[in-house]
Amino acid sequence: MNIEIAIGPLIETLSTYIWPFVRIGAFLMVMPLVGGSFVPLRIRLLLAIVLTIVIAPTVPATATQDVLSAAGLVTMTQEIGIGVVMGFLVQLVFDAIALGGQVIGMSMGLGFAVFLDRARGVSVPVLGQLFMMLGMLIFLALDGHLAMIQLLAMSFQAWPMSQQGLTLPIVEELLAWTSNLFVFGLKIALPAITALLVVNLSFGVMSRAAPTLNLFAVGFPVAMLLGFAVIFLNMGVLVENVSSFLAISISAISSLLEN
Repeated sequence: MNIEIAIGPLIETLSTYIWPFVRIGAFLMVMPLVGGSFVPLRIRLLLAIVLTIVIAPTVPATATQDVLSAAGLVTMTQEIGIGVVMGFLVQLVFDAIALGGQVIGMSMGLGFAVFLDRARGVSVPVLGQLFMMLGMLIFLALDGHLAMIQLLAMSFQAWPMSQQGLTLPIVEELLAWTSNLFVFGLKIALPAITALLVVNLSFGVMSRAAPTLNLFAVGFPVAMLLGFAVIFLNMGVLVENVSSFLAISISAISSLLEN
């Protein structure tokens, strides 16, 4: 008894899942929380497969390319670029939060206190890592992960597969958006930097009035204690700023989908 398997319909069925899987997989590799190196690759792969099974039936039917052809390679590159761009816009907010914490830590004299960042595999100031963890908790509390999955599903409607992909205006907006990294980081670090600047100026005046005073022994613990006090008193504003930054980032992704 000979069993014949129709290869054509099988390949066509797989192609409806392969292209969404490429975009979703690239998105999860960059998305905050999931994209960190502390998340095993198998977990990310399993999550990408589950999301693909859920989202693929809602993807509008388009003329897909052969995976092994040159056109298929171009389409795969476009899908990877779209997924990376969407995850990058939100990841940039977390980098700004970590940057603000690092600037505060350097101003307080905690630049020598480093901690291993499991998300990137590098050593960062411990205060920057603390701010990063706080941002992740706020992201989860605001259901940011669910909003990102919703935007990912909407991207298949705005940017259908096998189409032009990322256009030049979208790339220009993405490059302009990267400037917000320094704006967000400055807003987070500005209160502590201002307070510490006043302290340093005060010790500068004291050094002129009392040259024999050991400012290093006195100023270092005072700056550190004042920095912790400012962080504690400014925690409510920090949460509001992080929430606002995440909302702006998600809104930026929505505006890109509408273009």
